[in-house]
Amino acid sequence: MQSRRIFCQKSASILASTVAVANLSSSPNDKLSTIQLGFDNFSIRALGWKAPKLLEYASSQNLDAVLFSDLDVYESLDTSYLKEIRLEAESRGITIQTGSGGICPTSKKFKNNRGTASEHLNLLIRVAKDVGSTVARCYIGSMQDRFGKGGIRRHIESTLKILKECKKNALNSGVCIAIENHAGDLHSRELVELIERAGTNFMGATLDSGNATWTLEHPIDALRNLAPYAVSSGIRDSMLWKSEKGIRVQWTAMGEGCVNMKKFFTEWMRLCPNLPLQLEIISGFSKEFSYLEEEFWGPYSTISAQDFSRFLSLSEKGKPIDSFRTSQGIDKLKAQQDFQLGELERSISFCRKNF
Repeated sequence: MQSRRIFCQKSASILASTVAVANLSSSPNDKLSTIQLGFDNFSIRALGWKAPKLLEYASSQNLDAVLFSDLDVYESLDTSYLKEIRLEAESRGITIQTGSGGICPTSKKFKNNRGTASEHLNLLIRVAKDVGSTVARCYIGSMQDRFGKGGIRRHIESTLKILKECKKNALNSGVCIAIENHAGDLHSRELVELIERAGTNFMGATLDSGNATWTLEHPIDALRNLAPYAVSSGIRDSMLWKSEKGIRVQWTAMGEGCVNMKKFFTEWMRLCPNLPLQLEIISGFSKEFSYLEEEFWGPYSTISAQDFSRFLSLSEKGKPIDSFRTSQGIDKLKAQQDFQLGELERSISFCRKNF
């Protein structure tokens, strides 16, 4: 508990210059307008927009924040260019958080196009500092890292070594490394362990509500576990339903899944009112988790019965929904772009109307 209190103090300090809190003594019934609302550029990835266009779009939607979750969003990684992006965001009143991909050298998803894992993370820290972000979002890999010899534990240990190598740079730069519970790699409890072992003086979490369902976890449980550490976020709704082999999960636009979003944001306001709410809407496809099959459980043997039971109870509230498909003769890229924009803008509207 002491480490959590220390982290809470640190995260409040980190976010003080980026989060506009209306009144810290406000009641739990206050609206979402007291929280910065933004989006992750991955929500509209099909458009291929770079940072300047994304900032322009954020302004057109009257948003407060944007998470540039990959380094390819920048037309250059030169310090002079990044400082121009910083000034553009400041002129529009938009908070930038920055990020990149996997920094675990043993993960199946690791790519060496940015150098070694340590070189990649140090580059991300430098980009974050140049663009004015106090957050450097990254991750281990994907659910595939739960399989194979050593399971996810092997990759946690590997990531810890990289984090320790980059700790001094992060501290000197004033940048908080924010590991995400990403694509079914880390359960929220495993992410908490990673952060506390690495050090809460330079580490935080990127809270992803959708990815929680890919580790058989209720999103509200993930919120409660990660809130004391969270400095960044990627939020979306999820629909769960029973299938022949177990449960299917399909991420959705906000308000179109079976998660009680009213309760989710009541907890958000109670636990982390300073945290920017950044929508990462990924939708249009479902994934099956075949928990009824015996061989399924090896990579998930650490998931507690209590956590899994709440995941199961959530599936009782859901129903099957169709995946996104383009009609024959339609431009597939244009259809995907329109679909992603529609999902994001409905989600923005939902948040503003309901919270």
